[in-house]
Amino acid sequence: MHEIAFVVAGFVVGAIVGLTGVGGGSLMTPILIFVFGIKPYLAVGTDLLFAAFTKMGGTIKLARARRIDWAVVANLSAGSIPAALITLYVLHTLGPADPKVQSIMTTTLGGALLLTAAATLYKAMRGKAGPKSIAPGQEAAAARPLHPALPLLFGALIGTLVTLTSVGAGAIGVTVLMLLYPLLPLPRIIAADIAYAVPLTLVAGLGHASIGSVDWHMLAALLAGSLPGIWVGSHLTPKAPERLIRSLLSFLLAYAGLKLIAL
Repeated sequence: MHEIAFVVAGFVVGAIVGLTGVGGGSLMTPILIFVFGIKPYLAVGTDLLFAAFTKMGGTIKLARARRIDWAVVANLSAGSIPAALITLYVLHTLGPADPKVQSIMTTTLGGALLLTAAATLYKAMRGKAGPKSIAPGQEAAAARPLHPALPLLFGALIGTLVTLTSVGAGAIGVTVLMLLYPLLPLPRIIAADIAYAVPLTLVAGLGHASIGSVDWHMLAALLAGSLPGIWVGSHLTPKAPERLIRSLLSFLLAYAGLKLIAL
């Protein structure tokens, strides 16, 4: 019975991701904790691999369309992957099921959801403002950050956040990229965010699997629902009131974040 419920949950989250682009981790992890009563460390570990596999297809599609700025992806990954490995080492040393670790994970997850809620609302209010395309001869300048050290710094922060909570590579990542690369058009920012999230969530997810923080049966059921859900959501995008949906999601994420902090 639970497996059917996981498939349905996967479909709903996949449809929302396909519809709005909001990161699946910010939606799936609270659902697993509050609706299904899954322990936070299992919810985070399973959701990391869920995110890696769901975003992999999108990355391949974007790469074929030549919409990914790989220099941006490399800069962020140089900070996020080492930070993820260090965080995994700490979790392995302390034990993911330790009550103190669980408390840190739920509090950090709550904070990450509040940040995601703010980033989602900001994007909803801002709409599609920003450069529509890169001017001829400005490709190199557009892929250059405000300061060379900033992608490494923010990449490390996001890598730690994602490994601890499975949240951060979606709306937070997009907002960070918009600030670091102001000349980069929004579609290319979203493409870079999806692409760098794949190696990060894969490394973090496999690391969690190595310390027993992944439920493989639950993961299979979630993916069975999410993959068709993303397809349905992406085809409904032109007809959906994206700004309204994003605004409602931001309030739901904020509510979930406050509830986790209060645990």
